[in-house]
Amino acid sequence: MRMNCLQSRRGYGTRLRHGMATLLLALAAGQSQAVTLEAVTEDSSYSYLENGRVAGPATAVVTATLNRAGLSDYRLMLYPWARAYDIALAEPNVLIYPIIRTQEREASFKWIGEFEEIQTVLYKLRRRTDLHLHELADAKAYDTGVVRDDVRHQYLRDSGFTRLVMSATAMDNFRKLLAGQVDVIPLSPRDARRFCEQLHIPFEELDPVMTLEQITAHAYLAFSLTTPDEVVRRATEAFDQLKQDGELQKLMTPR
Repeated sequence: MRMNCLQSRRGYGTRLRHGMATLLLALAAGQSQAVTLEAVTEDSSYSYLENGRVAGPATAVVTATLNRAGLSDYRLMLYPWARAYDIALAEPNVLIYPIIRTQEREASFKWIGEFEEIQTVLYKLRRRTDLHLHELADAKAYDTGVVRDDVRHQYLRDSGFTRLVMSATAMDNFRKLLAGQVDVIPLSPRDARRFCEQLHIPFEELDPVMTLEQITAHAYLAFSLTTPDEVVRRATEAFDQLKQDGELQKLMTPR
């Protein structure tokens, strides 16, 4: 009888140790999946501050995607583009949006899905009749405003433009155009209309000189490379569902 009790206590101890080990493994697995994400973006017609919160159509898509994926632990942060880009390059568990997908950036991120195609138009002020622009190369003779390190800045720099004036944000760049600090700026029509509305300027004061077909771009969501693959998989599936359901188009349609 004493042996049976001893064996019973030993058996209980073994089961207890196995149970504790299983619990610890489960907790560890849970912690590895409980990722806090940081979703970073810049001020544009796609994402902006509204009543102290990051809003905009692209932000609505990101929020819907992460919530549908069960990734509800996230922070939305608005930065100048160069800062947002550096964070996404260097830190884990970062979602950046909208980001133009290029060959140079392909291996630097885990790509989720495409928001929409973005056109780039070269704008000047309509009153600037002294500017003579028939093709893109003509703009090299003028001061061109760009957002530091964005895809338009990189394209124009690589195309031999030397009179580039840097700004931290697209709105700063737009203000420089209005103030005569730069002669032309590349901008999406969506951003141009929003900035005019914000500053109470008739859109007709802008002259769309030419569409830059060379940098018609595709705007994406993307994760930093060190984000867990499981997080990326869940977000990708949720984004694809959003697209299939027609919700993506609804969220991105201007109201």
